[in-house]
Amino acid sequence: QVQLVESGGGLVQAGGSLRLSCAASGSIRVINDMAWYRQAPGKERELVAGVTGAGNTNYADSVKGRFTISRDNAKNTVYLQMKSLKPEDTAVYYCNADIGTGYGLGARVRDYWGQGTQVTVSS
Repeated sequence: QVQLVESGGGLVQAGGSLRLSCAASGSIRVINDMAWYRQAPGKERELVAGVTGAGNTNYADSVKGRFTISRDNAKNTVYLQMKSLKPEDTAVYYCNADIGTGYGLGARVRDYWGQGTQVTVSS
């Protein structure tokens, strides 16, 4: 069984910073793409940032220059460093990873999601 566990959310004033972490655990053979999504009340879930297994990154236009995604493959962990936070960044942030498990005929690849962590930015 594979689990993604997020941490680092909280309440911060506008202009402040937070660092989110997401650790994957379980019977993992390989982790491919990892990403952070967010969902604000009344809005659809949106991609915030992604990082491939090779380390290539992409960002939503709304967070470019303020957020940085990174990963530590030895720890099966992805991070999201958020700076210059704005009230419109308030949302539940979800970790997502494309993870391979098993070997041979039992090999599988699927998407996994974390439980979400609340980020609230006050004005």
